[in-house]
Amino acid sequence: MSATKVLIVDDEPLARERLRTFLGRDPELTVVGECSNGDDGAFSILKERPDIVFLDVQMPGLNGFEVLRKIGTENAPPAVIFVTAHDEFALRAFEIHAVDYLLKPFDRVRLETAVQRAKTRVRSNSTPEMSANLNHLLAELSPTQKGPDRISIKSNGRVTFVNIPDIDWVGSADNYVELHVGSHCHLLRETMTSFAGRLPQEQFVRISRTSIVNVSRVKEMQSLFHGEYAVTLTTGVRLTLSRSYRDQLPRLGVK
Repeated sequence: MSATKVLIVDDEPLARERLRTFLGRDPELTVVGECSNGDDGAFSILKERPDIVFLDVQMPGLNGFEVLRKIGTENAPPAVIFVTAHDEFALRAFEIHAVDYLLKPFDRVRLETAVQRAKTRVRSNSTPEMSANLNHLLAELSPTQKGPDRISIKSNGRVTFVNIPDIDWVGSADNYVELHVGSHCHLLRETMTSFAGRLPQEQFVRISRTSIVNVSRVKEMQSLFHGEYAVTLTTGVRLTLSRSYRDQLPRLGVK
């Protein structure tokens, strides 16, 4: 029996390493590739035709759902395991449509369970079922659905509301994100990846592992060494677009 081919698509190096280490211990699995963004992930899925894909939800470029829309789910889709720190709405959708997921940070037992389920689906050759489940999921999580237009922040018994369009930029601070709104900074206990999924992609762009900017607040960009850019906002704040996020330049108006 030939080995089951696995592809890992995740923008976090530690997450890829953890998955690769675990999967490498299973003689029934062969990791055929790793990708750090959605565009490369879509290309590799079409090229390698893996049986199982570990697919991050939020990544530079295409997100996990957009990857599936790009490759199409009609003809022999892989068994998809979403790797996510996404909100409860998406997690409920995964469960309703029988699509497996790993919620970051995940443990070894949960990972083993997800792998065994994926193996079972591959061996049963349930392509029509997998296609239907993925199509229903993508329909429910369509980007045409409008999410909340403000963020609630609880602190010291009070709830502060921040309008999403008013956010200048977002920074990370350990297990928190910092919402910079004018001269104010609001602290929210959430991972950067999870919070990025709550922002409208046409308005906000992630420029590094630690920074997301409101496109309308970008005043100037200057090319630096090694493919990086200095990004100056209308507030005077200066941030750095890292080399690994260069694929986001067109969204900032840089051709």
